[in-house]
Amino acid sequence: MSLWYTNNIVSELAAEEQKKVKLVATATKIVTSSTDFTADLNFSFKVIQDNNTVPVILTDDKHQVISWRNLDSTKVVRDPSYLPMMLKEMKDYHEPIAIEVSENTVQYIYFKPSVLIDLLRYYPYVQLSIIAIFIIIAYLAFSSSRNAEQNQVWVGMSKETAHQLGTPLSSLSGWLEILKSQGIEDSISSEIEKDLVRLNSITNRFSKIGSPPVLKDENIFEVLNTTINYLKGRLSKKVGFTFDFDLGKETVVPLNTDLMAWVIENLCKNSVDAMSGEGTLKVHVTTGKFGQIHIDVIDSGKGVPKSEFNKIFKPGFTTKKRGWGLGLSLVKRIVEQYHFGKVFIKSSVIGGGTTIRVTLSPEKIRKNT
Repeated sequence: MSLWYTNNIVSELAAEEQKKVKLVATATKIVTSSTDFTADLNFSFKVIQDNNTVPVILTDDKHQVISWRNLDSTKVVRDPSYLPMMLKEMKDYHEPIAIEVSENTVQYIYFKPSVLIDLLRYYPYVQLSIIAIFIIIAYLAFSSSRNAEQNQVWVGMSKETAHQLGTPLSSLSGWLEILKSQGIEDSISSEIEKDLVRLNSITNRFSKIGSPPVLKDENIFEVLNTTINYLKGRLSKKVGFTFDFDLGKETVVPLNTDLMAWVIENLCKNSVDAMSGEGTLKVHVTTGKFGQIHIDVIDSGKGVPKSEFNKIFKPGFTTKKRGWGLGLSLVKRIVEQYHFGKVFIKSSVIGGGTTIRVTLSPEKIRKNT
């Protein structure tokens, strides 16, 4: 509507300007062709002088410039090509108005729309651009508010989960001690104790969501090796699990042990699900050109389409019938927000497996903490 309405106004103004130029042409003809020196030419002169908006150029019959009006006088003086350029531009806008000065002499008035019409012509586009900017700002504000609300929900739910787990964990620890005193087999008590330690670790993880984690210099080999050994005994026996560590086994990186273990577990479990519990899974740790540490989780699963490379890290996205789609979104949050790293799909082939890479930069972590 804005474009349509403004274009109508521009068309009407352009028609009025054309009438104005024709009137100027008539006045010019009267002034230039008058032979009666006693005639009152004041009105004709006034018509010519009152044209303060429409750019015009008066030429002879050979189209050589005689005079001009409402053009940039500075450019006319400094740039010899300015008047010819304006004349060419005016020729493209309108046919000139011919003025028969005498029987054998013809002059031409060339003109183009005034600056006001040009401004009006662009006005709706400026208006629509401003509206678009406001829409974008409103969308970003809404998106930011929604994300903040989601974060509050996840943080609240995580802390409540940690709180609810605390009581039964304390109770289970007590029962384990009673079972030990009654002579339960060491192998059984050992496994129960491992799972209790595991549950305590999970509780700690949930309690840290939403709070800046404490990062300490940790032996990354020990962190990864402990996590992977725990997973090996609890994943499907049909999964061939290997761990290759190409760095020195004393490599120290600022980490939060609980959260980084959570990252590896989520990535490995996601890979096992992609393989339907059968295939090969490899965790390969290498170093980059600038001292980064690359942790690649490589599976032989069904692969990920390129269109979903970024989607799989968003909350709620899942390809499983059962699942909330939170695992990989938590991985992204832990790696990028807490450890200042990157996590992404390095490569994937449909039916040929996927490689997810976690990149950590020890220097960047230290700088930000």
